[in-house]
Amino acid sequence: MRLTSWIARAIVVLALALPLGAAAADAPKPARDPLPPPAVTEQAIEIDGRRIAFKATASTAPVKDGRSGETLADIALLAFTVEPKPEGACRPVVFAFNGGPGASSAWLDLGAVGPWRLPLAGAVPSTPPRLIDNAESWLAFADLVFLDPPGTGYAPLPTADAARKRLLSVDGDVEALAVAIRRWTAREHRQSCARYLLGESYGGFRAPRIARALQEKQNLGVDGLILISPVLDFSWIEGRSPLLDAARLPSLAASRTGARTRAALAEAETYAREDYLRDLLRGPQDEAALERVSNRVAALTGLRQDRVRRLGGRIGASDWARESDPSGRTVASPYDGGVRGLAPAPGRDRHDWPDPVLDALRAPLAEAMTRLTTDRLKWPVEDLKYEILNDRIARDWDWGQGRQSQEALSDLRYAMALDPRLRVLVAHGLSDLVTPYFATRLLLDQSAAVGAPDRIGFLALAGGHMFYAEDESRAALRDAARKLIEGR
Repeated sequence: MRLTSWIARAIVVLALALPLGAAAADAPKPARDPLPPPAVTEQAIEIDGRRIAFKATASTAPVKDGRSGETLADIALLAFTVEPKPEGACRPVVFAFNGGPGASSAWLDLGAVGPWRLPLAGAVPSTPPRLIDNAESWLAFADLVFLDPPGTGYAPLPTADAARKRLLSVDGDVEALAVAIRRWTAREHRQSCARYLLGESYGGFRAPRIARALQEKQNLGVDGLILISPVLDFSWIEGRSPLLDAARLPSLAASRTGARTRAALAEAETYAREDYLRDLLRGPQDEAALERVSNRVAALTGLRQDRVRRLGGRIGASDWARESDPSGRTVASPYDGGVRGLAPAPGRDRHDWPDPVLDALRAPLAEAMTRLTTDRLKWPVEDLKYEILNDRIARDWDWGQGRQSQEALSDLRYAMALDPRLRVLVAHGLSDLVTPYFATRLLLDQSAAVGAPDRIGFLALAGGHMFYAEDESRAALRDAARKLIEGR
């Protein structure tokens, strides 16, 4: 889960120069389904009794080969901008993107920060895609630009093999998004405005790398990063090690209890970083340690002690999905361990079962974005499928030396060191088992402060990976973002 304000300019081309090499330059021009020209509409919403008028622009940013000038793919953009008052004032701009890889920006746009919202709590595929004014929209204090990389949203995948290989990669993806942000900023004459990057999940991994690419290669700084359920280091959320089990344990406790504050998980956090980790390091051959772990983990998670013991006291997300309902009739979501759905084959081990959070939200979100784009924003894309979460991109993604070798913490620290003004907000859901909040907290605790120790704010809120589905958490995120952007 993955429109610009060009005022009087009806058709604008953003030329993204990517050095894709001779293979792409020498290839015959690929056939591409052209997207419509930019569409600009005047819109308004009401927030807390205040009417906010704004301009919505739907457009594309062509990705071009640096040698031939050939358009290889498109980045789709939705921009919501408020005309500044008094005249000449410069509003902050938030550039938002999701993750996956393969997720469109609809998750953040219609779920959390855009001008309209699709209520996500309890949504299922048949939920009517009815949008409401978003009382927590960040449009109240910043302009918003949502970016969909190639293969997400309405942006088609490149057809040339070389272009697809380059853009569906860690480095090529960052490069394309950085150039798109720089070009939009220049076209809109927003160089003197404050800029922020908002990324969710893999988008939270992208954001520090994009910030560094903007600084080093695009000659453009950013004022802040807002990272939602981020992956800062893949080695901290994948594989099997006692450290990963300890990082996940508080979120398992939250999944059982429905904890709404981090304070409610203080016992689980203390145990995870102390006695639990020490006993796990002793190994399952130590009967006394295994007994202690089994009893304590069972008490914290509500799982049966004999099942915890059989797992060696180490509970993964798939273990929780299977074991947290002994009847086997329901399955828990790794994206929110407190949410359960019906099991297609009760009593059997889970195998490619639908996720009751991620898969349930695909249809209503995609349909809501389709209706918004075609009906309200007047961008005629009726014949195109909106890719809310493109599984092909995830399968084809080039991870370089492998997923577990990828981390963005180094880029975050580099960007912060180069620009002492840059500030960061990190926000997680307490019951998220995919990117556990405690993993990020431990990772940040292991890093030396770059400049003032309060430059990185940290929030752990009620809910899962998409914690903004919760009204209280969405409002808390908005308030923290506003404080960061307004410098209060």
